[in-house]
Amino acid sequence: MSGATPVCALHRGKSALLVSLPHCGTEIPNELQARMVPRAQEVEDTDWHLAELYSFVRDLGASVLAPRYSRYVIDLNRPPDDAPMYAGANNTGLCPERFFSGDPLYPPGKGPDAAEIEHRRRIYWHPYHDALLDELTRLRNAHGYALLLDGHSIKSELPWLFAGRLPDLNLGTVEGTSCSPSLRAALARLLQAQREFTHVIDGRFKGGYIVRRYGRPVEHLQAVQLEMCWRCYMSETAPFELDPARSARLAPLLRSLIQTMLAWRPDE
Repeated sequence: MSGATPVCALHRGKSALLVSLPHCGTEIPNELQARMVPRAQEVEDTDWHLAELYSFVRDLGASVLAPRYSRYVIDLNRPPDDAPMYAGANNTGLCPERFFSGDPLYPPGKGPDAAEIEHRRRIYWHPYHDALLDELTRLRNAHGYALLLDGHSIKSELPWLFAGRLPDLNLGTVEGTSCSPSLRAALARLLQAQREFTHVIDGRFKGGYIVRRYGRPVEHLQAVQLEMCWRCYMSETAPFELDPARSARLAPLLRSLIQTMLAWRPDE
């Protein structure tokens, strides 16, 4: 069973898990793209290929929510008031005006004003979050609890955003507050037991707005964020192609992470 709005698509599963992929969209409305610098057409800061990498979760009964539009239109993992997610660090904002490299996304004077930001919030941001909350509520009503995996990916080195090179897999639980300790521990054990990929828990990426907003263990809503480096499964340079050999090595671990979440129960 599936549902769609003009800005996002939802596949409704039968398990307690929802996989959210807020940065996998690639479309930019023509009138907006015309105001951006030509480089924006490449949508280089997309969370590439995640819909394909996570396609197996439907067979395991999970729900999947994905947007149509690029994060250059609006960042669905930022708070609606555009408060910085990581204090003291460079941020791209709710309606980004810079690439992840720090270069301008718009020519001088062409960026969105307050009225346009409000318009984008209403047209793009709210429908995604309405769909996300509605689905989590449906799952909680059906199972007594709901699980949320917020899936992301990123280039492994982006000096404007962070120093050095990121670990391959970055699990965020907002320092253990967005999910129950037993779920965090189960996922940590799985990551620690494998040797294929480097990992960190609550490192540079502790969790964006989505897991901070919807991860409410006391309300039976469990949320974690997984930020994967592109080098785990694809080329980190344009045209950002999926690497079959690398993605095949990643697939079993992704499946195990999902299965671990599905096997978890609140009374553990």
